[in-house]
Amino acid sequence: MIEIKAATTNSEFKIIEDLAHQIWHQHYPDIIGIAQVEYMLNKYNSAKAITADVKTGTQFYYLTFDEIPVGYTAIKAENDILFLSKLYVSQAFRGKGIGKCALNFIDEEAKKQQLSAIRLKVNKYNTASISAYEKLGFKTIKASVTDIGNGFIMDDFDMEKSL
Repeated sequence: MIEIKAATTNSEFKIIEDLAHQIWHQHYPDIIGIAQVEYMLNKYNSAKAITADVKTGTQFYYLTFDEIPVGYTAIKAENDILFLSKLYVSQAFRGKGIGKCALNFIDEEAKKQQLSAIRLKVNKYNTASISAYEKLGFKTIKASVTDIGNGFIMDDFDMEKSL
């Protein structure tokens, strides 16, 4: 059984931080290198970073499969769109419908807020995720390169799904 649970406490933020460490080390070293993985984990996926994001309106959720935490997501309304900041599922639990379940939840959240679209950024070399997003109705709207500090960049496609 898949559940999506709101993360609102420091202990829940720590669950997400631990999931991020596991998932990012499984998936991203071959795409962006270990140094950038460590930098981005600290800057964007630590309990401290999550606490700061929540204070500016980002909503975090962790995903469970048979009561085991297996992934996380974060969303934030920006003007008339819902920005999907994060959606990650542990490698051992991919292919079980968890990501799709999370995206259905995100669709419903956007509709509840009467937003016109969902937008996300995905690394240009993360081909499996790009393909999954395309199957779920997202289209690439532009390429973007963002300086995130410490000599690192995010080389992404911006994708959007109209509602």
